[in-house]
Amino acid sequence: MSYISNNLMNGENLLYSAKLHWVIFLWPAVWFIVAIIFFCGGSNYAIAGGILIFVALLTGIVAFVNYSTSEFGITTKRVIVKVGLIRRISIEVLLNKVEGIQVNQGILGRILGYGSITVSGTGGTKDPFHKISDPLAFRRKAQEQISAAQESK
Repeated sequence: MSYISNNLMNGENLLYSAKLHWVIFLWPAVWFIVAIIFFCGGSNYAIAGGILIFVALLTGIVAFVNYSTSEFGITTKRVIVKVGLIRRISIEVLLNKVEGIQVNQGILGRILGYGSITVSGTGGTKDPFHKISDPLAFRRKAQEQISAAQESK
């Protein structure tokens, strides 16, 4: 089970979840393609190709671990963000304590549909989380839920 599902409060439901964008696998793919080019260049470049294959595998494993251990969710009561496997960072902010969710997208992020989000709560830290898939939908869903929670008071 996911971190978010394991940490839901009584009566709380997960409404929206997001993952990291596939773009985090771009550098491992680039290293792999360059390694193939080196291997095709003949035996003089075989060692360099082997080193690049190792780099591609290492960066691919790191990207896969980051992808599979990062969770971003909006529940009926909170905004929850969890990243990391060994060094875990989690932010859980009650909806009525959220001051804002900032979205930063560069040109490539706008084209491919990824960006950074920064969740800020009253008195809390403002840690950015990068390369989130469709960050505008995440912010929109959070704002909808915050509005619904305020109206129900």
